[in-house]
Amino acid sequence: MSGPQFGLRRRFSAMSVHAYTAVGVVLALLMVHMSYAGEVEIVLWLFLAAMFIDGSDGFLARYFRVKEVTPGFDGALLDNIVDYITYAFAPMVLLWSTGYLPEGWLGGVVASVPLLASCFQFCRSDAKTDDHFFVGFPSYWNIAAFYLIVLGAGVATTTTALLVLTVLVFVPIKYVYPSQTETAWWLTMPLTVVWFGLYALILVQYPSPSLWFIALSGGYVVYYTALSLRLTLKRRRQDRREAISANAA
Repeated sequence: MSGPQFGLRRRFSAMSVHAYTAVGVVLALLMVHMSYAGEVEIVLWLFLAAMFIDGSDGFLARYFRVKEVTPGFDGALLDNIVDYITYAFAPMVLLWSTGYLPEGWLGGVVASVPLLASCFQFCRSDAKTDDHFFVGFPSYWNIAAFYLIVLGAGVATTTTALLVLTVLVFVPIKYVYPSQTETAWWLTMPLTVVWFGLYALILVQYPSPSLWFIALSGGYVVYYTALSLRLTLKRRRQDRREAISANAA
C-alpha cells in the first residue's frame, strides 16, 4: 500500500509524528545555547524532554503506521539525526563548557572521543538488531552527563567515565531497548517510567539532590546493565549450542 492511497487526515497525522520527533533538534539547539550560558539545570531538563520525545515517538509512529502512510520520508534517519545531537553532541558541549572536562585543547579532545565513537555506532547497520537490542554502549551520553553532574564528579572522574564508556561502544554487548525489547518488557517499562520520575525529582532538588533519589535511580541503571549482560550471555550460549548441533549434523 503506497502513501497516496491514504487520506489527507492520515498523512497529516503521520507527518505530525515526524514533526514531533524533529522538535528534538530545537531542544538540542537550546541545550547548546544554555550550556554556554551556564544554565546547567535547564539543560538537564531539556535532556529529560528529549528522552521523553524519543521514548514516545516510536509508539506514535507504530500507532499511526507512518512507514506505510509516508513511505517517502525516512523517519529512522530523522530519529538518528536527532538522537545523535541530543544524546551525544549536546552532552559533550555541556560537560566541556561547564568545566567538567580538562581545560583547553585537551578538553576538546576528550569531548571528541565519544562523539567519534558515536559517529561509528550510528552508522553501523547492525547497531539495532532485529530482536530490538542495541549493540555496544548505546550512546547514552546524556544520562552519563546527568549522573556526573548531579554527583559533582571531578575532571578526572568525568574523563575516565567517558573514556570507559567509549570503549564499551565497541564491545559487542547487546543492550536492552527499553520500549521494544520483548524480554522482561513488562518489568523494564514500568521501571523506566519510575526512573524518569526520579530524574525529575533529582532535578527539582538540584544542586543539592537527595542521595537516596540518586541511589534509587542508579538502581535502574544497575538493573538495565545486568539484564543486558544476562541476555547477551544467554544468546551467546544459545548460539554455541546451535553451532555445535549444526556441526554434529
